[in-house]
Amino acid sequence: MNLSCGVAGFPNVGKSTLFNAVLKKQLAFIANYPFATIEPNEGIVEVKDARVDKLFEMSKSAKKIYSTVKLIDIAGLVKGASTGAGLGNKFLAHIREVDLILFVLRGFNDENVIREGSTSPSDDLEVLKTELCLKDLETVEKAKSEKRKVKNEKLDSVLAKITHALNNNKLISQIDLSDEERKEIKEYCFLTNKPYMILINIDENQISNFQFPISKQIGKEEAYLVSAKIENELASLSDEEQKEYLSSLGLKEAPLTHVIRAAFNKLNLIQFFTTGIDETRSWTIVNGSKAPQAAGTIHTDFEKGFIKAEVVSYGDFVKYEGWVKCKESGKLRIEGREYIMKDGDIAEFRFN
Repeated sequence: MNLSCGVAGFPNVGKSTLFNAVLKKQLAFIANYPFATIEPNEGIVEVKDARVDKLFEMSKSAKKIYSTVKLIDIAGLVKGASTGAGLGNKFLAHIREVDLILFVLRGFNDENVIREGSTSPSDDLEVLKTELCLKDLETVEKAKSEKRKVKNEKLDSVLAKITHALNNNKLISQIDLSDEERKEIKEYCFLTNKPYMILINIDENQISNFQFPISKQIGKEEAYLVSAKIENELASLSDEEQKEYLSSLGLKEAPLTHVIRAAFNKLNLIQFFTTGIDETRSWTIVNGSKAPQAAGTIHTDFEKGFIKAEVVSYGDFVKYEGWVKCKESGKLRIEGREYIMKDGDIAEFRFN
């Protein structure tokens, strides 16, 4: 499965620069004027994981495959977008398709880059949230109109709750709704019901002033500090050069790597591994998935014909140097259909 993240924010806050740096390709058109990006650019990004590297080395695999994240670079969102300002309606529709919204806010000081309405990270964040709230209020009215002919008291009740919250600039994700209530509104894909993370794009000379993990508070919310210029610089360096560059900044890893890992946690995702002579690979599943579901991410036939899973924790696999010694030491477990997978499990599935 691919986690999809929509990179959204005001024009000229560094979204496209950040996007290009992550992909190590110039897939998005960067320009110092509003709405340089009109169609969303999409790309698949590897989620580097030291555990995959270690297993690849231990198994002497022919190849290694990391989990991936789909990034969607969404063009600038401005005040009035909910009513079509700029190219708002089109951009808001693209946000509807992603799993997680990455709000990118301007924190750098280059006054040569046009601000296009941006004032401060906290004010900009409120504008972005307000535009999503206004768009969701429009969706509520459409939902009410569609359901007038069919009486649904449960839906009416939850729509009333949502309307009250949105009118007070409160996101649907922040409302205390039951699972049943959230099921009632699922088909409408409300924008403010999506999880989100806040990124502040700061100058490269600012980033070393913060302790790792790099984050700060905007009001009551956590915001991650990134530097599009640093990520862009890293994209042109070899692995060894990247380590040296990050070390010179006092960092252990690229700030955006930390953000992507945090995104997995935000969406309650974990990773398990398969490893052998052919390949070492990371697989992404929802936390709480059972062994047959995990097997199904590899191939649907694995889930349908699931018999058992041979499982070793990553720590034991490394400590006992692979499958053979893990089995001899009793660290290899035979798990059935009800086994709930854990992050870092290494598995081999048996199926009919």
